Amino acid sequence: MPKVTMIPPTKQDISGKIRVAAYCRVSTSSAEQHNSFVVQTEYYQNKFQNSDTEILVEIYADEGESATSDNRENFQRMIKDCHRGKIDRIYTKSISRFARNTKDCLQYARELKSIGVSIVFEKEHIDTALLSNEMMLTIMSQMAQEESVSMSRNIRWSIRKKMKNGTFKIPRVPIGYERVDGEIVIQPKQAKIVRKIFEMAYSGYGSRTISDYLTHQKIPSPLGKERWEATSVTNILRNEWYIGDTLYQKTFATNTIPFRQILNHGEYEQYYAENTHEAIISKEVFEKVQELISQRISKHKSDSTYLFTGKIQCGKCGFSYIKDSHRTEPSWVCRKHRRTASDCQNGTIKEEIFQSAFIALYNKLAVHYTEILLPVYQSLYDLKIKKFSARNQVTNIQKETAQLREQIHVLASLVTKGFLSSQKYQEQSAQLQTRIAKLQKELSRLTHADDEDDVLEQISELINYFENHPDKMTEFDENAFNCIVEKIIVHNENELEFHLIGGFHFKEFI
Repeated sequence: MPKVTMIPPTKQDISGKIRVAAYCRVSTSSAEQHNSFVVQTEYYQNKFQNSDTEILVEIYADEGESATSDNRENFQRMIKDCHRGKIDRIYTKSISRFARNTKDCLQYARELKSIGVSIVFEKEHIDTALLSNEMMLTIMSQMAQEESVSMSRNIRWSIRKKMKNGTFKIPRVPIGYERVDGEIVIQPKQAKIVRKIFEMAYSGYGSRTISDYLTHQKIPSPLGKERWEATSVTNILRNEWYIGDTLYQKTFATNTIPFRQILNHGEYEQYYAENTHEAIISKEVFEKVQELISQRISKHKSDSTYLFTGKIQCGKCGFSYIKDSHRTEPSWVCRKHRRTASDCQNGTIKEEIFQSAFIALYNKLAVHYTEILLPVYQSLYDLKIKKFSARNQVTNIQKETAQLREQIHVLASLVTKGFLSSQKYQEQSAQLQTRIAKLQKELSRLTHADDEDDVLEQISELINYFENHPDKMTEFDENAFNCIVEKIIVHNENELEFHLIGGFHFKEFI
C-alpha cells in the first residue's frame, strides 16, 4: 500500500464563504473623515478576519453628515456591484446611515433581496434575509427618517440664530469675491466684471444687452459657461452683497425629506446685516440701478401683451417667441433669431397675423366641428370601453408577473446557498425577465385608460365650446384663444400650426 502524506493548504478556500460588503458614512471634516474611515475599516476587518462563513470584499464609504443627501457615489457603486454578483450581504451600522428615508430604505432592501443580497443593520439587529423582519424594517426606517428630520431642524435653528446676530457665514460667495483663510475678500479680476455690469446698467442698458456683451467679450459666466444668461446679470444687479451688506434667509429648506431649497416669499423672517464684508459697488450706484430696473419692469408690464407669452414656439430651432420691443406695432420674434439672426431664419411676425390666423381656424371649426371632433371622440370612447372589459386580463398579467418575480427571487436564493451556479442563474433569470418584459408591455397597452380619460375630457370641452358659441368670430377673442389653444408652432412666415386641447393640430397658411 502506498504511503500518503497530507500537505496542508497554504491558501484559504473562500469559495464557500458569503461575500460581505460594509457601508458607512464619514464626516465632512477631512481630519475626522480620515479617522472615522480608519476606525470603521479596522472594525469590519477584525469582524470578519477569522470568520468561517463570511469574507469581507470591500468597504464603501461616502462623505456627509447625513443620509438625506443624494450625493452618494460609493453607495451607488455598491448597489451596482451587488447587481454584478460581487456581493452577497451588506453590513451597515444603522438604518439612518444606510438610507435617506423610509421609501428609499424599503426600495433598496427589496431590490437587493430580489437578487439574493441581504442587508444587516447592526444597531437595530435587523437582517433582511428574514422575511418576518420587513415590518420591523418599516418601523425602524421611519424612526431613522424622523431622527434625520429632527437633526435637520436643530441645524436650521442653529443657523437662524447665527443669522439673527449676524455671525453666519454663507457657504458660497458670489462672483467678485473669494474666501482666503476663512475670510471673505474681493477677487480683483471678477470684481472688474461686476463693476462693468453695474456701469452698463447705470448707463441704461438692460440685462439682455449686458449678457450679450459679456458673451461677445468671451468672459466666462459665474458657472463657467461661455454664454451669459440675462437672469445671471439680473441676479448680480439685484444682489445687496455688492454694497457690503447681507440679506440672510433668501431661501429656506422644506421640512420633509428630501429637503429642497425654495425662495422665501415671507414664509420665514429675514435678517439684513450691514457692513458684513468689503463693498465693490457704492450704495448710490446700487440704488440708482434698482430704480432703473423697477422702471424697466413697470414699462414692460404696461406695454406688453401677455396673451401669447409662452404659447408661440419656433418650428425651426425650438426656441420660444418673445415680444419684439424694437417694433412700434405689437410683434413677436424668435428668441434665437433675436440673439443672432444667422442662427435661425424665422424672424419677426406681427401680432395681428397670429390673431387673423386664429380667427380663420376658429371659423372653420365652428362650421365643421361635428365632422372633425365627434368621430374622434366616439373612437376614443369605444376604445376605452373595450379596455375596461379587459380588466380581468390585467389582473391575470399582474399575477403572472408576481409569480415570475418570485421565481427569480428563489433562483437568487439558490445561488447564495450554493445550490445553483451563477451561469445557470443568468440563463434562467434572463428567460424569466424576457417574459416579464413582454407582460409589462402588454400591461402598459391595457392600462392607458387614465391618459385617454384626460384626452376625452379635453375633446368634450372643445366640442362643448363650439356648441355654446355657434356665432362666427369677426374680431379676435382672447377668451376663446385661451380656452382652446395650447401653443402655436411657427414653421415659417407663411405657415402656422395651432395645437389645440385634446391633441388636435391644424395648420393655417398666411
